[in-house]
Formats: sequence, C-alpha cells, structure tokens
Amino acid sequence: MTEQSILFSIDNRVAIIRLNRPEKLNALTPSLLGELLSSLDEASSSQAHAILLTGAGRAFSAGADLTGEGLIDGDAGKTLEAAYHPVVRRLAEIDLPIVSAINGPAVGAGAAIALMADISVMARSAYLQFGFVNIGLVPDAGTSWLLARAVGRTRALELALLGEPVDAERAHAMGLVTRVADDEQCFTQAAALARHLAHAPAMAVGMIRRQIAAALDMGHEAVLALEAENQSKAGATEDFQEGLAAFREKRLAVFKRR
Repeated sequence: MTEQSILFSIDNRVAIIRLNRPEKLNALTPSLLGELLSSLDEASSSQAHAILLTGAGRAFSAGADLTGEGLIDGDAGKTLEAAYHPVVRRLAEIDLPIVSAINGPAVGAGAAIALMADISVMARSAYLQFGFVNIGLVPDAGTSWLLARAVGRTRALELALLGEPVDAERAHAMGLVTRVADDEQCFTQAAALARHLAHAPAMAVGMIRRQIAAALDMGHEAVLALEAENQSKAGATEDFQEGLAAFREKRLAVFKRR
C-alpha cells in the first residue's frame, strides 16, 4: 500500500493537514499537491472551522522535489499551472482561517505554502529559503507576490537574488512570519491559535481574510467602500449580537457562527 503524502485529521474543529514525505523532507510533487488540494477541499466541506498546516519529521518542506516524480521535465511553467497554482489559489480563497506550524526548513515553493497561512508559527531552529536563483529559476508559487507585500521591494530582491537561508528570528523581524517558538512548542502554539480561530465568528473571519487580501491591491476609497459593505453584513449576524451582549455583560462571547 502506497503511503499517503498528506495526512488529514480533525481535532477540536481544526483540520490538521500534514505534508508527509519526511524521508524527502516533504519535498513537493504533483501527486502530493493533488492530495493537498483534496485535503483543503475536505476541510472546507467538513465540520472543521480552521486549518493547521505543518510538515512531518524535521522539515516543513524542502520545496519542489527535483528528482523522480517531482523532476521538472519540459515546460516548468506548465507544471506550475497544473499542480502548484490550484493549491495556492485554494489557500487564498478558502473561507477557513489557516495557521502554519513551520516545524523545520521551508524552502522555495514549500516556503510559499507555509507563508500563505494567515498566522504562522516558526520553530526557532527552522529557516526559510527562497533559493530559486541557486538552480537558475525564478520565484514561483506566488512567492514574488508574498515577498513584495510582506517585506517590500528592496528586501524581496535581496531574498530572491541571493537565495540565502533566513533564520526564524530574522524572518520574524522582517515580517515574514507571525511568531517564533521553541522547537518543541511550535506545533502546540500553532494548534492553540488554530483552536482559537475555530471558535471565532465565522462570517467575520472569512470576510477579514478576503478584505485584507483585497486591500493589498485597492486604493483607499475602494477599501473604505469594501469595509462598509462587509460591516453591514457582519452587523446583521447573530454572532455580532452575541459579541455585543458579551461585551456589555463583561463575559466571554460564545459564537454560534451564524
């Protein structure tokens, strides 16, 4: 029986998706990416209210597997369009909040997948590396978009042109990741954040994800209009009424996700 490249489970309303090729440092192949896409769809259609994304073993992902099935043969752009882009788009569009536990090295497209999360917790010994240039390629899987918006033009160029490893403390200081944790606490802290988000008001969380993403490419007036439109929708939910009541009564809100 062929071992699954993705492990999927649900715990406390959190869909845990784990890249599972530890002997290859969770290097990405078209089949793994296909399983990842299916797992995201499963999370969306399940009772899960948040997603926790991590890697098995000592790495998050070493990036594209350049041997065997993952070997780029022919038009690399077509490989991206067929295998990588559907996953990146699904991560961006899914209504569920995503937390990544970057438990070890996250390289190339593997780093892009890790950084697509809304909140990222990085192990202190882990590193990010955007080393496409080291093998004569350019950043892909949305890396250019992520880097330019996270750290700005100058640092994005430095990261992409030099292709050097970025340790956890520097990644945090640059704004690439949300938090740094001791290695043994990385998954635990990420899981706690995912559980918190799983009990947050669903409509507000989904709209916040889309609103922030849209704001990256919109002018000020357009953002004001989008905020007003979304606030009208959020203000009409039962969750808003519960949140308001909890605020007035000085208690924790119990959201019904309606």
